[in-house]
Amino acid sequence: MSVSIALLIASICPLRAEEGLVAYKSLSPELALDLARAALGSCRVRGYQVAVAVVDRFGVTQVMLRDRFAGPHTPSTAAGKAWTAASFKASTTELNAISQPGMMQSGIRNLTGAVIIGGGLIVEAGGSLVGAVGVSGAPGGDADEACAKAGIDAIQDKLDF
Repeated sequence: MSVSIALLIASICPLRAEEGLVAYKSLSPELALDLARAALGSCRVRGYQVAVAVVDRFGVTQVMLRDRFAGPHTPSTAAGKAWTAASFKASTTELNAISQPGMMQSGIRNLTGAVIIGGGLIVEAGGSLVGAVGVSGAPGGDADEACAKAGIDAIQDKLDF
């Protein structure tokens, strides 16, 4: 093997090793908690008792808050909405619209763990998915989603860095 070929191979090998690693942004537990508290507070102001779940980019729950009088189903529903939004990289309201019976994506409603009800939103920072939030317990998915959006809005300045 010639010296020039050996040098070429040596210079390429480190690049291949680096391609095997991925860097990504993630929510700190403190920021996830701030988001959940803001969403819960928004619902309280509106008179709703809810549960709020914040998941990381992989759908793993980071924070779960449940108000005192939120129904027993709300924690699992909030976590399901957040997981669904993170998994599909879309709001659960959007997923609801494209998965009605008879539509091409209607099958996603049958996936284990998917909760296709409004109230799940993705959380992005600098164009990258960093997590998702799910809210359950308000009178309708649109009200759940409004509280989730208020939570994201409350931390938006920290996400923009």
